[in-house]
Amino acid sequence: MSIVRVAIPVPVPQLFDYTCDHAVPTDVGRCVRVRFGRRIETGIVVELPATSDIAPARLRPVEQILRDTPAMSADWLALTRFVARYYHAPVGEVMALALPPELRRATTVDIRDDDPLLALTPAGHTALNEGGRPSRARRHLAALVEAGPTRKSVARQWPDGDATADLLRRQWVYPAAPANPALTPPKLPTLTDEQSAVLDAITTAKPGFFPVLLQGVTGAGKTEVYLRLAERSLALGKTVLMMVPEIALTPQFESRITERFPHARIVSLHSGAGDMARSRGFLRALEGDADIVLGTRLSVFTPLPRLGLIIVDEEHDPSYKQQEGVRYSARDVAVWRAHHQAVPIVLGTATPSLESWRHATDGRYRHLRLTKRAVAAQMPTVRLIDTRRAKLDGGLSKPLIEAIGQRLARKEQSLIFLNRRGFAPVLACPSCEWVSACPHCAANRVVHLNDRRLRCHHCGFDSPIPIACPDCGEQDLQPLGRGTQKLEVHLTERFPEARVLRVDRDVARSRGDWLALLAKIHAGEADILVGTQMMAKGHDFERLTLVGVVGADAALYASDFRAPERLFQQLMQVGGRAGRAHLAGEVLIQTEFGDHPLFQCLKRQDADAFARLALDERRQAGFPPFTFQAMLGADAPQLEDAIAFLQRARDDAMTDLPAALMLYDPVPMRMHRLARRERAQLLVESTERAALQQFLGVWVPRLYRLPAGRELRWRVDVDPLDV
Repeated sequence: MSIVRVAIPVPVPQLFDYTCDHAVPTDVGRCVRVRFGRRIETGIVVELPATSDIAPARLRPVEQILRDTPAMSADWLALTRFVARYYHAPVGEVMALALPPELRRATTVDIRDDDPLLALTPAGHTALNEGGRPSRARRHLAALVEAGPTRKSVARQWPDGDATADLLRRQWVYPAAPANPALTPPKLPTLTDEQSAVLDAITTAKPGFFPVLLQGVTGAGKTEVYLRLAERSLALGKTVLMMVPEIALTPQFESRITERFPHARIVSLHSGAGDMARSRGFLRALEGDADIVLGTRLSVFTPLPRLGLIIVDEEHDPSYKQQEGVRYSARDVAVWRAHHQAVPIVLGTATPSLESWRHATDGRYRHLRLTKRAVAAQMPTVRLIDTRRAKLDGGLSKPLIEAIGQRLARKEQSLIFLNRRGFAPVLACPSCEWVSACPHCAANRVVHLNDRRLRCHHCGFDSPIPIACPDCGEQDLQPLGRGTQKLEVHLTERFPEARVLRVDRDVARSRGDWLALLAKIHAGEADILVGTQMMAKGHDFERLTLVGVVGADAALYASDFRAPERLFQQLMQVGGRAGRAHLAGEVLIQTEFGDHPLFQCLKRQDADAFARLALDERRQAGFPPFTFQAMLGADAPQLEDAIAFLQRARDDAMTDLPAALMLYDPVPMRMHRLARRERAQLLVESTERAALQQFLGVWVPRLYRLPAGRELRWRVDVDPLDV
């Protein structure tokens, strides 16, 4: 009788032993079904030990070993164990997180691709060119031409998506395959001298782990560098892992990759895809049937037996950090994986994170730069508009209004950036102290005038906008501040001849909505765009020549020490949308603090100067990356219970606290109430990463033994982004 050691997705930091009469060494890494308590769980076999600390009579038998599914590779097991070890999370929860949905459910997955990329047939091109009676099918065909090769599941989500089956039936489109003549490789663009130098530096490096920080201004052609590196890796028979921070960036990336590599087997992995499609792509990658894997944060766990290159686009983006469950950083895990599997990794961005910039300047990463735009275009000019004494018209200054008018006269596009969706941040009563506070969170509900709702952007609670004040009956309730909806209304009234298009999460609720919005912008069907951070990166709009920034000063008041870094990165990114083609671009930033070093660096578009200033501040204050942090968070229905647990945890740690560590007092979180639960935190800080990890390795297991009420939850966040 063999003993099978299994990782089960339960919040306990241990593995569990079972018995199995027919277990063999090749079962290590396979999914198994086991009984845990009164329920059946899917786990992963991690080893077949000779003995167990549990008496054989007490061990339960394995219910089923899922041999229809390939075993996870040794590299995958090592990766998930590293994540569990570094982030101090139960290894069973990490492995469950890394598995796709259908494998976690022990569902049999057919890896044949029933979600292919669709491309036009010659008959489809003829039907589109000859015109004919307007129909939903022809509209859908035109949308496919605009988007390029597109997944069938994505095309079905578009406004005329139910016509997809009709296009296939008429043979106007077909599943893209290597034999299709329509998918021949395109003519490659001519590289700039800087792009050629970057490629030479990477391709001539010694084989093995080679970390590169590729810092390129917006529009410098970083994506072209990625594609050339991928081409070299594919020629060597290797697989490429490309990571992007947001789902919204995957369609255009996938389309461009497909056009460049029509014969490559491409797997797209992100939460916007269906559960079966994600599981199918995961298994294809595991079996070596993938040349390029494109995905968001979770794709870092994709098993790739032929891995040859990892690319992390927009490496600075906070979306790479998981904020729930296992709180890992996909960027940092990708670097570890590249080191473990001895492959190069490219971290690309226009505005590096301070951690990566310091690694590059210290020599840990190779620092390569693209300082000029790849096309015949100059970087946009940046102007600061002093709003301290200016009279604003609906939140817009006179110079900004005039600049918008000039673009309308020249038939160019403008983007007004305001990173706050909704109509107004709060509804208030002028006669008493009532405001539209969320009853479940320490936040206000936002006014969404189009829906006539008050909605909390944290927990989702919403209610109708009241006719009168719930406290005093005053009917003249006032929306205070402004969001994208209010700005859209004002611009429509101010420029009645213009086509104003709002782009935020309220109008782009699905990938289909998002792709439809992008198609309208590219087709020139919008003159003024009002957008949030969705518009800040990864987009090329040829006729967009003006970016106006409204409400940027709010981040300077934030208590988070990382807020200025995020603000600089965000404004540099959104400003880079202007003037990316042959038309000159301009960025107008409204601010009351034009003399602030952050805005002066923005004006010069000098990311290095800002990084040096910010790092000097961090060094003086003793903040990361000059110190290393972990945060123990707790939440409960009552704040006193969360604080009391954290105090017990602190008392336990103080008994043998190393000299290199500092434990702060338990305090409520900045947003102490979220979804009816009160939250508090305890910060641990060290001048040495190794000392922090050694301490956590001893302390965290003891936390499981501390008394805590049934309603209390706690978690450890290593290298937290929100403190």
